[in-house]
Amino acid sequence: MKFPKEHKLKEIANLISTEYVGADDFPVLGMNEIHVVEPGDIVFVDHPKYYDKALESAATVVLINKKVDCPEGKALLISDDPFRDFNRLTLHFKPFQSANVSISPSAKIGINTVIQPNCFIGHNVTIGNNCVIHSNVSIYDDTVIGDNVIIHAGAILGASAFYYKNRPEGFDQLRSGGRVVIEDNVDIGALCTIDKGVTADTIIGEGSKLDNQIQVGHDTVIGKKCLIASQVGIAGCVVIEDEVTIWGQVGITSGITIGKKAVISAKSGVSKSLEGHKSYFGVPADDFRSKYKEIAAIRKIPEILEKLKNL
Repeated sequence: MKFPKEHKLKEIANLISTEYVGADDFPVLGMNEIHVVEPGDIVFVDHPKYYDKALESAATVVLINKKVDCPEGKALLISDDPFRDFNRLTLHFKPFQSANVSISPSAKIGINTVIQPNCFIGHNVTIGNNCVIHSNVSIYDDTVIGDNVIIHAGAILGASAFYYKNRPEGFDQLRSGGRVVIEDNVDIGALCTIDKGVTADTIIGEGSKLDNQIQVGHDTVIGKKCLIASQVGIAGCVVIEDEVTIWGQVGITSGITIGKKAVISAKSGVSKSLEGHKSYFGVPADDFRSKYKEIAAIRKIPEILEKLKNL
């Protein structure tokens, strides 16, 4: 998430009442999660296991809960609770804006686009030309939709990330300030739910087709011309490359990559990154040949046990 203008380190520190290490006028351009940070961004870290990763990342400002040596060319914000203060920054730069009409006056809707009754179109939404948005679709603030997109009834684009910190008093949600971006010629089935990024974008690539009742988690990037069948659940921060086919009721864990033109059969559970140009099935998902050999071996177990009895 980029800020509307450049801010100085001292300004940001004052916003969240923290100490800082670095020049008062050190430039701060935005804030992002570790997997999408760029120079000028703030990244937060609150566990020693990830200190090095954050300090060595592309981010030039690290919001951290311990005084450490500051790497050259970077700055630190020292906080007793980086998670809380990251949320405070998100709420400052991306505050919730209530709506009192179904289609926000700030929404931009293209030529020949049809919006069916009972839809909600939030603030700063952009919808391209020749789209059809069927009834009861909710499109949250800042969503970007390309040309020739069809969104079927009851779909929800832009809900918050399922991302929580477990505290003694209960679960504390990491606030979402990102967007959903739907590229040209995408079809989204009925009752699909696509969560916005925490600080970046959840993206559905050009020409991809989503069946009904699919969940796409925050910051996930789906490539071009992918085909995804009903009841697939995709966690956050997944990268699905171009022309991947995913059949019904597949579950995909967070932070992995599925390679180009992979095919994943129904009811598979994907717990690790998968190479492209291969077919997979099973729980955990593995390539067809390996899985069939495994199944064949399991089927021989009763026969082997019977032989052992007779020895």
